[in-house]
Amino acid sequence: NIEEYVTSGLSKKVTNILETIKLLAFSDPFPIEQDCIHFQNGVYHLPDGSFQESRLFCQNRLPVRYDPKAAGPDRWLTFLHELLDDADIPTLQEYLGYCLIPSTKGQKMMLIVGKGGEGKSRIGLVLKRLMGDAASNGSVQKVENNRFARADLERRLLMIDDDMDMNALPKTNYIKTIVTAEAKLDLERKGVQSYQRDIYARFLCFGNGALTSLYDHSDGFFRRQLILTTKDKPADRTDDPFLVEKMCAELEGILLWCLEGLHRLVQNDFRFTVSERAAANVDTIKRSSNNVIDFMESEGYFRFKADYSISSKEFYDIYKQWCEDNACHSVSAIRFSAELRQNDRRYNLEATNNIYLPGGRRVRGFVGIEPLVHPCP
Repeated sequence: NIEEYVTSGLSKKVTNILETIKLLAFSDPFPIEQDCIHFQNGVYHLPDGSFQESRLFCQNRLPVRYDPKAAGPDRWLTFLHELLDDADIPTLQEYLGYCLIPSTKGQKMMLIVGKGGEGKSRIGLVLKRLMGDAASNGSVQKVENNRFARADLERRLLMIDDDMDMNALPKTNYIKTIVTAEAKLDLERKGVQSYQRDIYARFLCFGNGALTSLYDHSDGFFRRQLILTTKDKPADRTDDPFLVEKMCAELEGILLWCLEGLHRLVQNDFRFTVSERAAANVDTIKRSSNNVIDFMESEGYFRFKADYSISSKEFYDIYKQWCEDNACHSVSAIRFSAELRQNDRRYNLEATNNIYLPGGRRVRGFVGIEPLVHPCP
C-alpha cells in the first residue's frame, strides 16, 4: 500500500511514478503491417493466404477467430441482398476487406445512403463486433472541423459514422488528406504538443443524403467517394430486433467473406469494382452541387463553335438566365469562370484575356462559344 510510504503529496507522487514507468517501458511504435492480419488465434498472411497459429505483438488484433472451414454467412448475405442492389454487393465486400489492413492505397471512403429505416447502420454494428477497438464511432464533420478529433483516428482501421450530418462541409482538406494519406499527419490532443503519426483509418458513413461541400466541387473531392444507395424499405416488412445478434453469430463466416473481397481488391491493384449505379450516384451528387455542369450541357442558350468568342460577363449573364429558367441558384461569377477554366479541355474552350468590346475595351472571356440568347443587362 503506497500510503504507508508516502504521507504527503500522494496524488503527485502517483503521477510521477506512472510517468517514470511509461519512460522505462517505452518502445518504438509497432511497424505497420499491410501484408498480414492479426486475429485471436493467429496471423493471416495476405500474399499467399497462409495462417500462422501464434500470437505476435501487433498494432491491431481483431477479436475474431480465423477459421477457413467456417460456415457461410447466410443471414448476413440475405440481409445485404435485401438492402443493396446485387451489383453493389461486390463493392461493399471489397471495401470491408480493405478495412482489415492498415492501408490507404484504395484512396476511397464509402457512403451508404438511403431514405431512412432500411437498416443500413446494422452493417456498422456488425463491423464493430468484427473489428473491436480497431474500429471507432465518430463524425466526418467533426474530423474535418475539430482539430482534436483527428487524433482519435490514431491506430484505428475504420471510423464509422452511423448518422452522417447532412450539412455541407465548409472545407474538405483534412478528409481528402486522410482518405489518401501517404505521409504522416499532424495530430493534436488537448494539453499536449502536436505530433506526427501515420493515419490509415478508413471512413464508412451511413446517412439519408450524400456528403457535400460548400466550396469544394472538384473532381478530387468526389472521386474519393464510393456511394451506394439502398433499396426502399418494403411497406410490409417487420423489423427483427435481434438481427444484429443473428449476424454476429456468423462473424467467422463474415470474416472469410471480407477476406475474399480483400484478395480481389489486391489482385485488381486496389481498384474497386464499381457498378454503373454506383458511378451514376457520384455523378448525380456532383451535378447537384455544381449546376455549371448541367448548364454546359444545355441547349438553346449557346453553342460550341471554334471561331466564336464571348466575354466572361456575357457568358455569366446567359448562365444566370438559365438558372432563372430552371429555378436554380446561380454560383458566383468568380466560381463560374473558375469552373470553366478548370474544365476547358473537357469543353474545348480556351480562356483568354483578349476579348474586345465596343470602344476598344479588352476583357476576359472564352474562345469557342457562340451566344444564342442575349439577356437584358
